[in-house]
Amino acid sequence: MMIRNFLNLRPQCKFLSRICSYLLITCCLELDAKFSLGIDYLEETNFKILKDKKVGLLTHPAGLNSKGESTVNVLLRSSSVNLVALFGPEHGIYGDEKASVPVEDKIDQNTGLPVYSLYGKFRKPTKNMLSKIDVLVIDLQDVGVRCYTYISCMRYAMEACFEEGVQVVVLDRPNPLGGNKVAGPMMDEELMSYVGAFPMPFVHGLTIGEIALWSKKESGILKVSESARKSGQLAIVPMKNWKRGMTWPQTGLRWIPTSPNIPSLDAVAGYPMTGLGAQMGKFKHGIGTPQPFRFLTFEGKSSQELKSVLDSLNLAGLSFQIKSLKDGSGKESDGVYIVLSDWNKWRPTELAFYMMKLSAIWETPSPFSIAKESEVTLFNKHVGSTAWWEHLFEKGSNCDPNKFLMKWDLETKKFTEEVKKYYLY
Repeated sequence: MMIRNFLNLRPQCKFLSRICSYLLITCCLELDAKFSLGIDYLEETNFKILKDKKVGLLTHPAGLNSKGESTVNVLLRSSSVNLVALFGPEHGIYGDEKASVPVEDKIDQNTGLPVYSLYGKFRKPTKNMLSKIDVLVIDLQDVGVRCYTYISCMRYAMEACFEEGVQVVVLDRPNPLGGNKVAGPMMDEELMSYVGAFPMPFVHGLTIGEIALWSKKESGILKVSESARKSGQLAIVPMKNWKRGMTWPQTGLRWIPTSPNIPSLDAVAGYPMTGLGAQMGKFKHGIGTPQPFRFLTFEGKSSQELKSVLDSLNLAGLSFQIKSLKDGSGKESDGVYIVLSDWNKWRPTELAFYMMKLSAIWETPSPFSIAKESEVTLFNKHVGSTAWWEHLFEKGSNCDPNKFLMKWDLETKKFTEEVKKYYLY
């Protein structure tokens, strides 16, 4: 089998190939341009990297191969794989658990395997959990946003595995926002938590495999000793024929809900656009309707008034339509649907910060001036920037989102240059 080392594609990355603790599985040299996932390539190689090992799998409902078969079943039916345990992130391995609700350990009724929850009593795999396995396979579909907890779950899992001498194998998947969208505030070190576990922009532009590689190679990202980081065993099983500029439809994959409120690609794009903007104040962003994160209402404002104000912002790549939608109870309401009219011009986080400014203008007192300490803490953990909160608190309706957006653009460009050496595509 002819193997191409991705590290040889970039001269600045050649040094990585000399580090024996790191194993990178790469694509075959083929003329066929068909896209395939990390799990597909793992199966193509007959699961060689998992041979003679006790395997644990961290996954969720979006962990499927290109044919729509769950990674759990792909590993189970292979005579080459000894799958002995499952690990579940927030929402559980079947995605049926509510957001922010702890999940209990259990025995999986479909496979008879133990399922260890990493969103319950423990967020980090324990020594006892890891004593049952030799390698932890991670197959999680991310949405390209820093505060989405699946990448946090991966970080904690990597730390535990490196400390206990368990190999980590990450099956790579596309970033549905693409590899070129990088936006929003960087993460202040003192604000890092489970809703912001990496020092990266709010929209990061990396695949989950690239995040794993970067955090393994850069000192200080993982909260482990230097000896554990350096000796930790990490393998990335890459995708084939994914390009950074690809949109999700270009992969040929159908979107599988990654969590209850991300049922569609519309919601994926909406998440960085409105998630932060509706955290405080009277904005609602469509949770409970068929268009979560894309359907805006504001208490006390008509749909037409809201649309007129949003239109006046002249936000690049966006336009707005008045729509009527039903919520889960069947109640119908009018609101403003966000149309992503130009992907290339679109700035993913811009709208959210203008929503905050509008909340400060329209609400008396401003929701940011009367927020409880716990609310401020959670807000800052999601945004990642205390500087923005201080500005918003001080200036209120006179706050200047564009000033910060320009500052963050410069910071994201610097971040992108720093992580390019870890690009796999």
